Amino acid sequence: MEKILDRKIKLIWDFRGPGAAKTAEHYRKHLEEFVVIEELKFDITGVNHFSDTHSIAYLVVAEFEMEEAREILKPHRGEVYLSDF
Repeated sequence: MEKILDRKIKLIWDFRGPGAAKTAEHYRKHLEEFVVIEELKFDITGVNHFSDTHSIAYLVVAEFEMEEAREILKPHRGEVYLSDF
């Protein structure tokens, strides 16, 4: 069983409107910079496009890093990251 502090948390920012895709791509660059500056445990970032008017940018952090990253970056939402299987 996975320990709580070993879990990965996906912090998510939603972008809507005609410029959503470009905004999400741009925001991802800032998230990548944040990973380097803060020396985060994981360097997992990404973008998903759901439609012409809805895209997300995301950053995966270790659970012990979540509170500080959330306070600094103000994500819209988050979820447990399960993509390692």
